[in-house]
Amino acid sequence: MANPPTRRSSSSDIAQFLNKSRNITEFVERQPRLMFAVDATASRQPTWDTARQLQQEMFLATAKLTTLSVQLCYYRGFREFQASPWLTDSEELAMRMNKVRCEGGHTQIERLLQHAIGEHRKAAVRAVVFIGDALEENPDSLCNLAGQCGILGLPLFLFQEGQDALVRKTFQDMAKLSKGAWAHFDARSAATLGELLGAVARYAAGGVQALEKSGSSNARLLLEQLRN
Repeated sequence: MANPPTRRSSSSDIAQFLNKSRNITEFVERQPRLMFAVDATASRQPTWDTARQLQQEMFLATAKLTTLSVQLCYYRGFREFQASPWLTDSEELAMRMNKVRCEGGHTQIERLLQHAIGEHRKAAVRAVVFIGDALEENPDSLCNLAGQCGILGLPLFLFQEGQDALVRKTFQDMAKLSKGAWAHFDARSAATLGELLGAVARYAAGGVQALEKSGSSNARLLLEQLRN
């Protein structure tokens, strides 16, 4: 038995579809934009599940505050760097984050910052959140890019796992140069990271005033650095 002929889309159907697509794109582009980046190399495997859960919770909690447009970025393996589309669906962001797995490889923070600057030049990005524990690149090159972020009004919020002294010094310098903030966390301070990520989301949505209204000690920690 022959299949019934498929219905061809009329010109009005196509026009409606294109108009809907444009409306969705315009809606996403109007939302405050937050870039969320993670080091997914092998050294982070021991705390990956905890951090991933917190990051998923941040995406879901952000939806209760305001509509943010978030891009998820990560690097791992041999020169692998991935960046999602800009998304406003917190469930989809959480799902994408859940699929990321750690693989051995070198850090690619310079590549991440270059990508962030490129995205910011297209349309303003309120902040970049980065979570990492290692540094295998030239600190001066990273600080130079962080300084460019500061000039462009793109603050970096850098969250450090572990106790590496070079990572700490470089991340702190990058935060200061970009007019952002640095914080440390480990598996024992998961709740603190969750609060800090929530505070950054508030900052991305409403700036310093939104942080001031938060009243949490972790929001004050970020505020003190942002004002210096």
